[in-house]
Amino acid sequence: MSLIGLDVGTTGCKCTVFNDEGKITAYSYNEYMTLSPHEGYFELDPARVWESVKKVIYEAVKAHKGDSIKALAISSFGEAAVLLDKNSNILHNSILYLDKRGRNECDALRQKLGDEKIMDTAGVLAHPMYTLPKLMWIRNNLPDIYKTANKVMLFGDYISFCLTGRMVIDYSLASRTMAFDVVKKQWSEEILNASGVDYDLFSKPSCAGAVIGEIQKETAALLGLSEATVVVTGAHDQICAAVGAGVMEKGMAIDGIGSVECITTVYDKPVLNKKMMENKYNCAPYVKEGMYASYAFNFTGGSLLKWYRDTFAVHEHERAKKAGMNVYELLDNAAGETPSDLLVLPHFAGAGTPFMDTEAKGAILGLDFNTKAPAVYRAMLEGVTYEMALNLECLKDAGINIDVLRAVGGGAKSDLWLQIKADIMQRKVQRLDVDEAGTLGAAMLAGKAAGVYNSIDEAAKCLIRVKKEFYPDFRHVDKYAENYGRYKKIYKSLKNIFDT
Repeated sequence: MSLIGLDVGTTGCKCTVFNDEGKITAYSYNEYMTLSPHEGYFELDPARVWESVKKVIYEAVKAHKGDSIKALAISSFGEAAVLLDKNSNILHNSILYLDKRGRNECDALRQKLGDEKIMDTAGVLAHPMYTLPKLMWIRNNLPDIYKTANKVMLFGDYISFCLTGRMVIDYSLASRTMAFDVVKKQWSEEILNASGVDYDLFSKPSCAGAVIGEIQKETAALLGLSEATVVVTGAHDQICAAVGAGVMEKGMAIDGIGSVECITTVYDKPVLNKKMMENKYNCAPYVKEGMYASYAFNFTGGSLLKWYRDTFAVHEHERAKKAGMNVYELLDNAAGETPSDLLVLPHFAGAGTPFMDTEAKGAILGLDFNTKAPAVYRAMLEGVTYEMALNLECLKDAGINIDVLRAVGGGAKSDLWLQIKADIMQRKVQRLDVDEAGTLGAAMLAGKAAGVYNSIDEAAKCLIRVKKEFYPDFRHVDKYAENYGRYKKIYKSLKNIFDT
């Protein structure tokens, strides 16, 4: 039996068809536009997203030459809400997480409940990026739309509703609203009462990997799917990626090295202490009963290397094209084998966790007339790794230990980068034989619910393979530890300079 993993993101969606051995048999991707009707406003048209989802499912199903498709599940970005009236008509574009609206409403909620109460209940530090402050803004500024709203969904439960007609949201996606009790696993009456937002607007919460229902007859025919195809609760995109990397036990984490780098780790009980709040970490229900997950991220990962490529390595880029090589492979080969004496603070797009400082600046320190371009490139690989090592240290202070990192994404193709990670973080780093961890994770949840696998652990054992392992090179560990000590002083020093 084949399975579909569907990923719905802020700029596009993709559909991947897998056989029961985890091999990709078909794939389709479609982009859509982010809208900005006013300065500081960022929105998404839910109707356009649904049309794109239908397109990628249809194209992937048409290209699929294997056996029948048994089930599908959805990996989805969080926060942005779809408002529907009683006839399921869309009332307004979805307000994205980076939109400035909701700041005053979030502050008002913090004053009523306090940061600690919100963290202890919702598992997130209060912030206007989440769904609840956006809904409060709509109520205060677009009252006619709010009064007409009959249901509020995030994109995961909205797309499953379009497919099945049923309104169900998984726990991890619900946790991105700031209105969900992550311990009791239900909508928080206390937070919602304080916000003035109606409890009944939201979908029914459910664990991930549960059958929602079969695809509606007309929709199935339109997509080329059997009416017997079942839709299963997926999860928030970072959770699905962790599932697709086989992160099933505490001490394990996925390191997704894309344009943004995100480490998602899992543990066996909720962690909701002051250290989590101070360092801006979330605590979300995981797909396995009783387990939880947190996200540590840096806004620059691969995007910093792209900036280097486009700014300092134009000639190398042309050489690589002519040679039929990946330019990053060429840059890796020239970067040398020993730690750099330079330090790079990778806050070129602001700082992610543990600082969450949108005004933070990047820096390259230690330059002199002997500095060559390859040393700067290597220092950038090291700098983004120091930043994630700092996150591992902060998570450890909160009581969350990570022993093994499983690397996926474009950056995971670099032996040099993964070895630098092992050396700086002093942990084993594994490269997986996985190209699409997010959609694979969704397909694994679909397969578990449809009976293709007896459990999500069995699915992981069947489908996830470690391709290569990297261990700390103790010739470099001391030098990196010394540089890391210096690195940790840069952010505060630089902040003092730019804040004056």
